[in-house]
Amino acid sequence: MGSWPAHSRLFVAGDGHDWAIADDARQLRRVAQDLGVRIGPERWVAAAHNQAIFYASHYGLFGTGWRRNGNHIGVAYLHGRPGTPGMPEHDEAYTEFRSRHAEIDRVQVTCRGMEELVLDAGAPPEKVFLIPIGIQIELFPLHDVASRAAARRRLGLPDSAFVVGSFQKDGVGWGEGAQPKVIKGPDVLLAALEQLRQRVPELHLLLTGTARGYVKAGLDRLGIPYRHGFPVGRGDMAEAYHALDVYIVASRDEGGPKAVLEAMATGVPLVTTRVGQAADLVDSGSNGYLVDIEDAEGLAASAQRIAEAPVADIERLVEAARETAERCSYQALAPLWRELFAGFVALTA
Repeated sequence: MGSWPAHSRLFVAGDGHDWAIADDARQLRRVAQDLGVRIGPERWVAAAHNQAIFYASHYGLFGTGWRRNGNHIGVAYLHGRPGTPGMPEHDEAYTEFRSRHAEIDRVQVTCRGMEELVLDAGAPPEKVFLIPIGIQIELFPLHDVASRAAARRRLGLPDSAFVVGSFQKDGVGWGEGAQPKVIKGPDVLLAALEQLRQRVPELHLLLTGTARGYVKAGLDRLGIPYRHGFPVGRGDMAEAYHALDVYIVASRDEGGPKAVLEAMATGVPLVTTRVGQAADLVDSGSNGYLVDIEDAEGLAASAQRIAEAPVADIERLVEAARETAERCSYQALAPLWRELFAGFVALTA
């Protein structure tokens, strides 16, 4: 590293888990390379001096005893409002950001809510860049009648069912997840489904991923049938979306979530609380439905509206949603990343 010119290499750091942040880090490396940025290996992050390091999550930086070491430092401040019940790490991260933001050269935020948060913490506006979480659009094609039928056959879902999707990790830890991760709103999701089952015949749930024990126990209690799978790759995720009639986000706080754009890309009507970039991207009634945080009745009513809507109305909503997703493809967002990288790391293209 000693022979490299100053700030000529970009190191992108994940958060130590092979999950959503790791995927963000991989995609950011690809975008940066396409923009002519030379990439250094992640394993060298701790040894880097006088280069550029971008942390794909602020939790990978704050609380680690980090030092600047002559590097340009960038960080994604995705979510985490101070004062969130049961989430002291949000307060700790915010406190560290407020005290050390002068040592940070670039801050990516994914939504206006987080932009306001970091600006209120004292970060200069010229350091803050609003760039949504992107989507690899080619991996999430629009579903059609054939792909829907095929997905349901493989996943064991009745063709006649009204299938709600929930693919977000919403339990504590990486195991069974019997304890709810309250910020993700699994209790709100169950309350909405309890109401929806009275209004929509043959309601089924499709769950994916780890730590879904709390929701599964709730579905068993309510007598709502479900399937739970563990997709291996993005192709499997697209198939899971293709099996759905609606996707519900019940979170109390988010940076994204990724599911917002994934549902929109695949043509699955979206019902979400007013969180993260969902609040910026969803025009309620046009390309999805927005409800207030903790509004289980609103989630249920919006899902019912989708269940009862004429086909033409759903087609218009799906078309508008797909256009939104395409505007947030990694390729479409590249110019925003170029602006962030300018003066942060050397651009050769």
